[in-house]
Amino acid sequence: MTDELFEGSITDVGGLEVGHATDNEALTGCTVVLCGKGTPAGGIVRGPAPGTREMALLRPGTLVQEAHGILLTGGSAFGLAAADGVMRYLEEQGVGYDAGIRVPIVPAAVLFDLDVGDASTRPDARMGYKACQKASNKASTQGNVGAGTGATVGKLMGIERATKSGLGMASLKTGRLVVASLAVVNAFGDVIDPANGKVIAGARNPNGDGLIDTSRALQSRSIRTVMAFKNTVIGVVATNARLDASHVNHLAAAAHDGLARTIRPVHTLYDGDTFFALATAQVRVHHTLVTDMAATATTRAVLNAVWSAEKAGGLPSATLMTNRTDRG
Repeated sequence: MTDELFEGSITDVGGLEVGHATDNEALTGCTVVLCGKGTPAGGIVRGPAPGTREMALLRPGTLVQEAHGILLTGGSAFGLAAADGVMRYLEEQGVGYDAGIRVPIVPAAVLFDLDVGDASTRPDARMGYKACQKASNKASTQGNVGAGTGATVGKLMGIERATKSGLGMASLKTGRLVVASLAVVNAFGDVIDPANGKVIAGARNPNGDGLIDTSRALQSRSIRTVMAFKNTVIGVVATNARLDASHVNHLAAAAHDGLARTIRPVHTLYDGDTFFALATAQVRVHHTLVTDMAATATTRAVLNAVWSAEKAGGLPSATLMTNRTDRG
């Protein structure tokens, strides 16, 4: 087991910029991925408890099959208000779908972080606009930033026994092809090391010293916790490959495969797992290669999200828990 971070950022895909707005006191924030003049986009929801915006237009066969920005935000459904600020910023830049006036297309997904910091403070239009102002094609910050500021994992025994998580990114390259992922990890389940199946972040023992295995604990008749719809993993997977609308959605589906490799259990009734996909159409390659790389990049982004997170809201980080349990 290692806490070394995997390399890469979603901005390794040319034409993309990432910006964050972070409230370290309220423990919430939002993250934007800006796509320039419009990029073929898709989106797949695999969690039964999502909070989303503009998902329907990402299906193949719709009139508008591109996005100008993607918003990932805390604040539960309240946080969708941050999309208004992203739209205003893009409109000021002259970016949007030409409907006589420019209408920016900004799909969005939310996570629930209201029980970690200040529940009365949520991302809003001002915060969404601020994240756009900070967007850069060199973005590399991970952990307690943007939408990951209030992210946690391992909620079987309640938020007070969860582990702090965050936002992670990773990329893979082969030849001219680049596939990258950005994941905000706020899962009900545990994050495991796929190399050995061990839990590295998740629900903690009653004394806080060590981690339980949620999948095994669920088999126990002693589990009586009322599980709430307060979890989700949201993210964006991107590539410079040329993909049509159906294949872009397949790319988003492949990101969920990456989640399944490192989150256990995943896509539960209590999660709203949602992944968007972007393809900047610069390189011609077989789409199977792209989706295989997307799953791996997403797995690495999830691991980076927990390894780069810092303790907050009274919750320890994965690195702190590993220091306690594995390294003496």
